[in-house]
Amino acid sequence: MTKILVATDAWHPQVNGVVRTLTMMAEAAGSFGVEIVFLTPQSFRTFAMPSYPDLRLALPHPADIAELIARAKPDSIHIATEGPIGWLVRRYCRKYGVPFTTSFHTRFPEYVSARSPVPEGWVWRVLRWFHRPSQAVMAATPALAAELRARGFRNVVLWSRGVDTALFHPCVTDLCLPAPVYLSVGRVAVEKNLEAFLELDLPGTKLVVGDGPARRSLERKFPDAVFLGARHGKELAEIYAGADVFVFPSKTDTFGLVLLEALASGLPVAAFPVTGPRDVIGNAPVAVLKDDLREACLEALAIPARACVEFAARHTWQASARVFVDHATNVRPAAPEGETEGDAPNFVAEDPHFAA
Repeated sequence: MTKILVATDAWHPQVNGVVRTLTMMAEAAGSFGVEIVFLTPQSFRTFAMPSYPDLRLALPHPADIAELIARAKPDSIHIATEGPIGWLVRRYCRKYGVPFTTSFHTRFPEYVSARSPVPEGWVWRVLRWFHRPSQAVMAATPALAAELRARGFRNVVLWSRGVDTALFHPCVTDLCLPAPVYLSVGRVAVEKNLEAFLELDLPGTKLVVGDGPARRSLERKFPDAVFLGARHGKELAEIYAGADVFVFPSKTDTFGLVLLEALASGLPVAAFPVTGPRDVIGNAPVAVLKDDLREACLEALAIPARACVEFAARHTWQASARVFVDHATNVRPAAPEGETEGDAPNFVAEDPHFAA
């Protein structure tokens, strides 16, 4: 059985698209004889991420990383995140000449600039340096792949996502809320742009499922909205099925698994015409993508549930897992190579992407 080690700083009990993607992909890969093992923060002491206490980062040591990799005896290594674990696994692979692949899940430049004065261009330079030795940088959508190539990333390939249609599907559910119900699901944080949804003048109910650092302030600012906190499994699936429109106000997501979960539940989508929803949905008649989010919400009410379900059924985790495995195992031998001063990003040097 082929064994792939996936190094990730995002892991349970976090609830986000990265964790769901990795766990669902691993389960699907097992069905065709590939074992995915994880190197996660559960093996180390952790600390709360500044400005985001719900997220905990690991404090790994290089020797511990080396021991865990040796114990796993993987055939391939994939680095899923650019956090402390990701950096040290990258360091291990570079030191010992082990080929590896990476994936680009999160728009850290936008997230960092939303919380600090650090220029986006600086973060992009660090990310390019991080991913440069990767033999395949996996991006979720064609537009994201094209953007990464334009920003100087090399070896960019596509790795799309899937949805669990056995869990997310239409069913009769009464949420006991004034209709129509406009639903948003995800992390309640500044980068998700939830205020753009919550400030809309809409009939019925605005419903938010999820937790995060911005929840308390948004609850105070928008007392008419309903905040349910985090929900999982069947309970989450029933909430999807009981709503009328799924609202996705984020402008920074690279994919948005919740889009497929909503569509599989028969829920049409209202969103801004930006990379994430535009790439996932394309021209399919299952969403309204407009700069006027209120108009998009109202128009989406007319979209039939059947079209949404049929669209989502074409996105399976089995297909996603096969693509991942192909990319992760199709690597070339790499010679040991230590990092040099020339490898480090130079923030002062002229860079066409510096102000990106």
